[in-house]
Amino acid sequence: MTDLQASLIAIGGAIVVGVFSYNKWQEYKTRKTVERAFADDQHDVLMHGDAVPHERVEPGFGSPVAQPERQADAEPAVATTPVAADNSAAATLAEAAPVPQEPSAMEETVLHAPRQDLPVDQLIDCTIGLGLESPLRGDRVLPIVHTLRHVGNKPVHFIGLADDGRWEAIAHGRTYTMLQAGIQLASRTSALNEIEYSEFVSRLRQVADDLGAECDVPDMSRIVSIARGLHQFVAEYGAQLSVNVQSNRAPWQISTLLAALARQGFDLRPDGRLVMPDGDGGVLFSIATNAGGGDETTSRLTLLLDVALVAAARDGYGAMIACAKSLAARLDGTVVDDSNQALSDATLEEIASQVHAFYAEMESSEIPAGSTRALRLFA
Repeated sequence: MTDLQASLIAIGGAIVVGVFSYNKWQEYKTRKTVERAFADDQHDVLMHGDAVPHERVEPGFGSPVAQPERQADAEPAVATTPVAADNSAAATLAEAAPVPQEPSAMEETVLHAPRQDLPVDQLIDCTIGLGLESPLRGDRVLPIVHTLRHVGNKPVHFIGLADDGRWEAIAHGRTYTMLQAGIQLASRTSALNEIEYSEFVSRLRQVADDLGAECDVPDMSRIVSIARGLHQFVAEYGAQLSVNVQSNRAPWQISTLLAALARQGFDLRPDGRLVMPDGDGGVLFSIATNAGGGDETTSRLTLLLDVALVAAARDGYGAMIACAKSLAARLDGTVVDDSNQALSDATLEEIASQVHAFYAEMESSEIPAGSTRALRLFA
């Protein structure tokens, strides 16, 4: 080995040792930084009371209402033992409503249009009238209004004032002297915001131009305020009730269980949900096996009622509890809450009385459970 080779080897070794030492030093510094960041004496906004934590609140009919901005991506709350709700959300919705003003002739006709079972509803939609230069047939109107069906996740609908003086969903073969557009103000996920409203107005004006119509656009700030109030109502009244049937012995075989549930009257929907039909094309409540894709057994069933979507007259809660008790008797199980505590008849009766009060409050807010309005808002 020459002196040059020996020198190169020595230099290379020194470089390797230097890089290794530097990396170890950096690793030490990083570890110390992390330790200091999670030291007990550090101020942690998740642990100290002077900051607002994103804590999990056990939901119920009387649980605090989330603001629209924080509720946008939230899943609907699930409760087993609710407490009675108040009318704070309905009051907020009423306070947000605009002060009535003297309407124009066109606005007066639109404002007094019947809303029952129509796709445009003044209570839950931002409604804008379109005055036509001359009567138009539905065949001419439909292709144009169908270009505006949604803005974001908010549905848009149109109705027309027919030549017989009745408001109706626009149809072929009919003639209309006036139209009305409506975009839904709120849903379970969010309220209509400024960006969505601006897009709706812009696209609606294009529709009006194509139809030779004129439209009067409401003030954005007032519409957004009403939308937020309605969304608060939806957040408070979007309660879901659940009860569970827990096996007293060995877990149930999924294949055997599904057959038993079919005999109990449950239908398997294309989306994979097991639901109890109401006999009129709707759903009373659903049931989940709590089993993963590869599981062959389960020891727990969960029955879920979406309260706002089932009319009070159908007694979805009573039907769900009766089904849970029947399944518990047949499968050797116990009806329990989410904490695995057995639910007594007295507790179930107390919840039933609160459900009845909940329905009464929705009725007084002019959005009865199971109604067209409720199905649109809480779907």
